[in-house]
Amino acid sequence: MGPQRRLGIYVGLDSPSIISFCWSRVQSSKFPDRKMESSQNATGRNGGNGMVSNQTSAADPKQNLNQTINSVQKTLGLLHQLYLTVSSFNSASQLPLLQRLNSLVTELDNMVKLSEKCDIQVPVEVLNLIDEGKNPDEFTKDVINSCIAKNQVTKGRTDAFKSFRKHHLEELERTFPDEVESYREIRASSAAEAKRLAQSQSMLQNGDVKFKTEL
Repeated sequence: MGPQRRLGIYVGLDSPSIISFCWSRVQSSKFPDRKMESSQNATGRNGGNGMVSNQTSAADPKQNLNQTINSVQKTLGLLHQLYLTVSSFNSASQLPLLQRLNSLVTELDNMVKLSEKCDIQVPVEVLNLIDEGKNPDEFTKDVINSCIAKNQVTKGRTDAFKSFRKHHLEELERTFPDEVESYREIRASSAAEAKRLAQSQSMLQNGDVKFKTEL
Protein backbone atom coordinates (compact mmCIF):
# COMPACT_ATOMS: atom_id res chain seq x y z
CA MET A 1 0.00 0.00 0.00
CA GLY A 2 3.05 2.23 0.13
CA PRO A 3 4.13 4.88 2.63
CA GLN A 4 1.60 6.53 4.87
CA ARG A 5 0.83 10.09 6.06
CA ARG A 6 -1.06 11.20 9.10
CA LEU A 7 -4.50 12.72 8.58
CA GLY A 8 -4.62 16.48 9.06
CA ILE A 9 -0.98 17.20 8.15
CA TYR A 10 -1.71 17.30 4.43
CA VAL A 11 -4.40 19.31 2.66
CA GLY A 12 -4.97 18.27 -0.93
CA LEU A 13 -4.93 21.54 -2.86
CA ASP A 14 -3.62 22.30 -6.33
CA SER A 15 -1.44 25.12 -5.02
CA PRO A 16 -0.25 24.49 -1.45
CA SER A 17 2.13 27.48 -1.44
CA ILE A 18 -0.11 29.47 0.92
CA ILE A 19 -0.05 26.54 3.35
CA SER A 20 3.74 26.40 3.20
CA PHE A 21 3.89 30.14 3.82
CA CYS A 22 1.57 30.02 6.80
CA TRP A 23 3.20 26.90 8.19
CA SER A 24 6.60 28.60 8.12
CA ARG A 25 5.00 31.41 10.11
CA VAL A 26 3.78 28.93 12.68
CA GLN A 27 7.19 27.33 12.98
CA SER A 28 9.22 30.54 13.19
CA SER A 29 6.67 32.49 15.29
CA LYS A 30 7.50 35.66 13.36
CA PHE A 31 4.01 36.50 12.23
CA PRO A 32 2.45 39.76 13.60
CA ASP A 33 0.13 39.54 16.57
CA ARG A 34 1.69 36.29 17.71
CA LYS A 35 1.23 37.38 21.31
CA MET A 36 -2.46 37.75 20.68
CA GLU A 37 -2.55 34.20 19.31
CA SER A 38 -0.78 32.92 22.43
CA SER A 39 -3.39 34.56 24.61
CA GLN A 40 -6.08 32.95 22.44
CA ASN A 41 -4.43 29.58 22.97
CA ALA A 42 -4.49 30.16 26.73
CA THR A 43 -8.17 31.04 26.48
CA GLY A 44 -8.77 27.89 24.43
CA ARG A 45 -7.24 25.73 27.12
CA ASN A 46 -9.81 27.17 29.49
CA GLY A 47 -12.67 26.24 27.17
CA GLY A 48 -12.38 28.72 24.26
CA ASN A 49 -13.71 27.90 20.79
CA GLY A 50 -11.47 26.18 18.26
CA MET A 51 -8.69 25.30 20.72
CA VAL A 52 -7.71 22.00 22.29
CA SER A 53 -8.79 21.70 25.92
CA ASN A 54 -7.39 19.37 28.53
CA GLN A 55 -10.67 17.47 28.63
CA THR A 56 -10.36 16.38 25.01
CA SER A 57 -7.13 14.51 25.77
CA ALA A 58 -9.19 11.67 27.22
CA ALA A 59 -11.74 11.72 24.39
CA ASP A 60 -12.40 8.64 22.33
CA PRO A 61 -10.75 8.20 18.89
CA LYS A 62 -13.99 8.93 17.04
CA GLN A 63 -14.33 12.31 18.74
CA ASN A 64 -10.69 13.12 17.97
CA LEU A 65 -11.29 12.25 14.32
CA ASN A 66 -14.41 14.42 14.14
CA GLN A 67 -12.53 17.35 15.67
CA THR A 68 -9.72 16.95 13.13
CA ILE A 69 -12.18 16.75 10.23
CA ASN A 70 -13.94 19.90 11.46
CA SER A 71 -10.59 21.66 11.71
CA VAL A 72 -9.67 20.64 8.15
CA GLN A 73 -13.02 21.89 6.87
CA LYS A 74 -12.59 25.16 8.75
CA THR A 75 -9.09 25.54 7.28
CA LEU A 76 -10.44 25.03 3.76
CA GLY A 77 -13.09 27.68 4.44
CA LEU A 78 -10.44 30.12 5.65
CA LEU A 79 -8.36 29.42 2.53
CA HIS A 80 -11.38 30.18 0.36
CA GLN A 81 -11.97 33.46 2.20
CA LEU A 82 -8.30 34.30 1.85
CA TYR A 83 -8.47 33.60 -1.88
CA LEU A 84 -11.44 35.95 -2.25
CA THR A 85 -9.60 38.67 -0.32
CA VAL A 86 -6.42 38.36 -2.38
CA SER A 87 -8.22 38.17 -5.74
CA SER A 88 -9.86 41.57 -5.14
CA PHE A 89 -7.13 43.14 -3.02
CA ASN A 90 -6.95 46.90 -2.43
CA SER A 91 -5.70 49.21 0.29
CA ALA A 92 -8.86 48.72 2.33
CA SER A 93 -8.38 44.95 2.26
CA GLN A 94 -5.07 44.99 4.13
CA LEU A 95 -6.55 44.66 7.62
CA PRO A 96 -9.03 41.87 6.68
CA LEU A 97 -6.16 40.10 4.92
CA LEU A 98 -4.00 40.17 8.04
CA GLN A 99 -6.91 39.03 10.20
CA ARG A 100 -7.66 36.10 7.92
CA LEU A 101 -3.99 35.16 7.71
CA ASN A 102 -3.84 35.17 11.51
CA SER A 103 -6.98 33.01 11.65
CA LEU A 104 -5.50 30.61 9.11
CA VAL A 105 -2.22 30.27 11.00
CA THR A 106 -4.09 29.69 14.25
CA GLU A 107 -6.33 27.05 12.70
CA LEU A 108 -3.38 25.29 11.03
CA ASP A 109 -1.65 25.13 14.39
CA ASN A 110 -4.83 23.79 15.96
CA MET A 111 -5.24 21.24 13.17
CA VAL A 112 -1.73 19.89 13.74
CA LYS A 113 -2.39 19.52 17.47
CA LEU A 114 -5.65 17.69 16.83
CA SER A 115 -4.08 15.41 14.22
CA GLU A 116 -1.51 14.20 16.75
CA LYS A 117 -4.37 12.45 18.59
CA CYS A 118 -5.60 10.65 15.46
CA ASP A 119 -3.93 7.35 14.66
CA ILE A 120 -5.30 7.17 11.12
CA GLN A 121 -3.11 6.42 8.13
CA VAL A 122 -3.89 7.70 4.63
CA PRO A 123 -2.18 6.05 1.63
CA VAL A 124 -0.05 8.46 -0.39
CA GLU A 125 -1.72 7.12 -3.54
CA VAL A 126 -5.04 8.58 -2.34
CA LEU A 127 -3.45 11.99 -1.83
CA ASN A 128 -1.87 11.82 -5.29
CA LEU A 129 -5.25 11.08 -6.85
CA ILE A 130 -6.75 14.06 -5.04
CA ASP A 131 -3.92 16.30 -6.28
CA GLU A 132 -4.56 15.10 -9.83
CA GLY A 133 -8.25 15.94 -9.52
CA LYS A 134 -9.30 12.30 -9.72
CA ASN A 135 -11.76 10.33 -7.63
CA PRO A 136 -9.94 8.84 -4.60
CA ASP A 137 -12.32 5.86 -4.80
CA GLU A 138 -10.22 4.71 -7.76
CA PHE A 139 -7.57 3.64 -5.25
CA THR A 140 -10.10 1.43 -3.46
CA LYS A 141 -11.19 0.01 -6.81
CA ASP A 142 -7.59 -0.81 -7.76
CA VAL A 143 -6.95 -2.46 -4.39
CA ILE A 144 -10.10 -4.60 -4.70
CA ASN A 145 -9.22 -5.64 -8.25
CA SER A 146 -5.71 -6.54 -7.12
CA CYS A 147 -7.12 -8.62 -4.25
CA ILE A 148 -9.47 -10.40 -6.66
CA ALA A 149 -6.59 -11.24 -8.99
CA LYS A 150 -4.43 -12.53 -6.13
CA ASN A 151 -7.39 -14.48 -4.77
CA GLN A 152 -7.83 -16.22 -8.11
CA VAL A 153 -4.15 -17.18 -8.13
CA THR A 154 -4.38 -18.48 -4.56
CA LYS A 155 -7.57 -20.38 -5.36
CA GLY A 156 -5.86 -22.02 -8.32
CA ARG A 157 -2.97 -23.15 -6.15
CA THR A 158 -5.35 -24.43 -3.47
CA ASP A 159 -7.36 -26.41 -6.01
CA ALA A 160 -4.15 -27.87 -7.42
CA PHE A 161 -3.04 -29.02 -3.96
CA LYS A 162 -6.48 -30.51 -3.27
CA SER A 163 -6.37 -32.40 -6.55
CA PHE A 164 -2.87 -33.64 -5.81
CA ARG A 165 -3.88 -34.72 -2.29
CA LYS A 166 -6.90 -36.62 -3.60
CA HIS A 167 -4.85 -38.37 -6.28
CA HIS A 168 -2.07 -39.17 -3.80
CA LEU A 169 -4.56 -40.61 -1.28
CA GLU A 170 -6.12 -42.81 -3.96
CA GLU A 171 -2.71 -44.19 -4.91
CA LEU A 172 -1.87 -44.86 -1.26
CA GLU A 173 -5.19 -46.62 -0.76
CA ARG A 174 -4.38 -49.07 -3.55
CA THR A 175 -1.01 -49.89 -1.99
CA PHE A 176 -1.76 -49.57 1.75
CA PRO A 177 -5.53 -50.00 2.22
CA ASP A 178 -5.39 -50.75 5.96
CA GLU A 179 -3.19 -47.75 6.78
CA VAL A 180 -5.38 -45.41 4.72
CA GLU A 181 -8.50 -46.70 6.48
CA SER A 182 -6.89 -45.97 9.87
CA TYR A 183 -5.93 -42.52 8.61
CA ARG A 184 -9.52 -41.78 7.57
CA GLU A 185 -10.83 -42.84 10.99
CA ILE A 186 -8.30 -40.62 12.77
CA ARG A 187 -9.19 -37.65 10.56
CA ALA A 188 -12.92 -38.14 11.13
CA SER A 189 -12.43 -38.40 14.89
CA SER A 190 -10.26 -35.26 14.99
CA ALA A 191 -12.77 -33.27 12.92
CA ALA A 192 -15.65 -34.32 15.17
CA GLU A 193 -13.72 -33.35 18.30
CA ALA A 194 -12.76 -29.97 16.86
CA LYS A 195 -16.37 -29.29 15.91
CA ARG A 196 -17.58 -30.22 19.39
CA LEU A 197 -15.06 -27.87 21.06
CA ALA A 198 -15.90 -25.03 18.71
CA GLN A 199 -19.63 -25.39 19.33
CA SER A 200 -19.12 -25.39 23.10
CA GLN A 201 -17.12 -22.15 22.86
CA SER A 202 -19.35 -20.49 20.28
CA MET A 203 -21.21 -17.32 21.31
CA LEU A 204 -23.97 -17.99 18.77
CA GLN A 205 -27.24 -19.36 20.10
CA ASN A 206 -27.52 -22.10 17.52
CA GLY A 207 -23.82 -22.94 17.77
CA ASP A 208 -23.55 -23.67 14.05
CA VAL A 209 -19.94 -24.18 13.07
CA LYS A 210 -18.97 -25.74 9.78
CA PHE A 211 -16.06 -28.14 9.65
CA LYS A 212 -15.03 -29.89 6.51
CA THR A 213 -14.07 -33.47 7.15
CA GLU A 214 -11.02 -34.32 5.07
CA LEU A 215 -11.15 -37.99 4.22
